[in-house]
Amino acid sequence: MATALEKPPLTVERPRTAQPRRGFRKYWHLYAAISPFYLLFLAFGLIPVGFSLYVSFHRWDGLGPMEWAGLSQYQYLLGDGDFWQSVGNTIVIWALATFPMIFLAMVTAVMLHSAVRFKNVYRFAYFLPNVTSTVAIAIIFGSVFSTNFGLMNAALQAVGLDQVAWLNTPWGIKVAIATLMTWQWTGYNAIIFLAGLQTIPGELYEAARMDGAGPVQTFFRITLPMMRPVVLFVLVVSTVTGLQSFSEPQVLLQTAANDSTYSGGPGHAGRTMVLYFFQQTFDNNDFGYGAAVAWGIFLVVILFSIINWRLVRRRGED
Repeated sequence: MATALEKPPLTVERPRTAQPRRGFRKYWHLYAAISPFYLLFLAFGLIPVGFSLYVSFHRWDGLGPMEWAGLSQYQYLLGDGDFWQSVGNTIVIWALATFPMIFLAMVTAVMLHSAVRFKNVYRFAYFLPNVTSTVAIAIIFGSVFSTNFGLMNAALQAVGLDQVAWLNTPWGIKVAIATLMTWQWTGYNAIIFLAGLQTIPGELYEAARMDGAGPVQTFFRITLPMMRPVVLFVLVVSTVTGLQSFSEPQVLLQTAANDSTYSGGPGHAGRTMVLYFFQQTFDNNDFGYGAAVAWGIFLVVILFSIINWRLVRRRGED
């Protein structure tokens, strides 16, 4: 006879296995919320890029039927002296603008980081050129570098030097465009550098001062190594934007030198790669060759971005 202390046998019920719901059905409303971005990117990004690659293998004036050209467009591009001149102009202008701009941006960021009062006012003032219309800036700089009534020549005459035909000589054109780009992007990159400076722990500077390190040693031993990722970011972004310069030479030379729209001034000294692309596409109505030029520009930008990344990144860092 079973006693009252005996426990009934335990029965373990197996949990009910719910039917797994598919991810898309479960989160369809989230996908729908972010779908406008991808649809717009597909319509105005991927599809035009793919179509440009397709057009680069054809001869097309933009209206008539396309004619298959194969690799002939790219073969002609490799031997096109005007294209390689535009590549050289772009690289020179980029170098004249980027390296002084990075130096000035770093100095400005250090000064802003050390400022005690009116920090926000200074940040707004330095960032203002970047949000100003490039066309308006180019028109102003066209007056600044004007041969007869420009402020630059007025300053040169004030110290007893001769006038310089800035917008009528090859090197003067490049210096004028590079100066415009430096003035436009210095404040923007200074704000980026300032954000990087604010992430450096203050204990490092206190320890350096206790060890007797001066401002110069502190900058090169602490600030610059800690800012390496930010400098890399600024250099790569400046390379991508600098090698795609278009509005600066187009408006500056057309307005100040009364030159044609995409020629780049006397001797084509200011004709950048993108300016040459617009000339071939919209002046010559050669959309096929213009697409090939665009892909050539893409390869040049990628090559220089990789070179800058390899030079600036930390050794041994993957």
